[in-house]
Amino acid sequence: MIDPWLIMLLLKMAVAAAIVVGCSLLAERSGPLVAAMIATLPISAGPVYVFLAMDHDAAFISGGALGSMSSNLANAALSVVYVLLAQRFGTLVSLGSGLLAWLATVTLLRDLAPPFIVLLGLTLVVFPAAHRLFRPYLAARPEKPPGRLWYVIPLRAAAVATLTGLVTTLSAKVGPGWSGVLAAVPLVLSSLIAILHSRMGGPASAAVIANSALGLLGFGLGLGTVHLTALPLGSWPALGLGLLVCIAWNLALMGLARRSRRAAP
Repeated sequence: MIDPWLIMLLLKMAVAAAIVVGCSLLAERSGPLVAAMIATLPISAGPVYVFLAMDHDAAFISGGALGSMSSNLANAALSVVYVLLAQRFGTLVSLGSGLLAWLATVTLLRDLAPPFIVLLGLTLVVFPAAHRLFRPYLAARPEKPPGRLWYVIPLRAAAVATLTGLVTTLSAKVGPGWSGVLAAVPLVLSSLIAILHSRMGGPASAAVIANSALGLLGFGLGLGTVHLTALPLGSWPALGLGLLVCIAWNLALMGLARRSRRAAP
C-alpha cells in the first residue's frame, strides 16, 4: 500500500510544477518587462508556502518569510552580477558568478540574522539602486525571436517540483529561517537566464533580469506583509495578503511603464 505521506508529497510537487508551467508559457510570449513582472511573482515560492502552511503554524510561516526576505535580497546580488557580466560573457560565467554571489549574500545575511526592520530597509534601498544601475540595459532586444526548445518547460517544472518536495520534507529539520531561504531560491530567475542567454544573447537576456529589479522589490514587500500579518491574522490570510501585494505592485509597475511610453515623444 502506498504511503499517504508520499501521495501528498507527489501531489504537492505536481501542483507546484503545473503553476510554474502556466506562468512560464505566459512569460515566454511577452516582452522583457512583462516577462520580468511574471517572473517576479511568487510562482515558485507561493506553492511552497501553501504547503508549508498546511504542515506548520503561523509562527513558522512568519519566521520563514524573514528567511525568504534574505533570499530575495540575495537575488539583487545575482541580478547585478549577471546583468553586468552578460554583456560580455557566456551563460556559464555569467550565471555561475551570479549564483555564487547569491549564495555568498544569503549565507552572510543568515549568519548576521538582521531583524525585520533592517531587512525591510535593505529591500527598500537595494532594489531601487539596482534598477538605477540597470537603466542602460533595460531595452536590449534579440536580433530575432527565439524558438522554444521542447525541454524548457518540463525542465523548469521538474526543478520547481523538486524544490517543493525538498523544502516541505526538510522544513521540520531546518526550521523556519532556512525553509524560507529554500522556498525563495531563485529557480525562476536562474532558469530564465539559462534558457534565454543561449537563445537570445547576453544583452537581451540581461534586459529581462534588469527589468525584474522593481518586481523583486514588490516580492520583498509581499514577504514583509506575510511576516507582519501571519501571527495576528493566521497563515492563510497572511499569504493571501502577501500575494495581493505582489500582484498589485507589478500591475502598478506595468501601468506606469505604459503611461511613460505614451507620454514619450
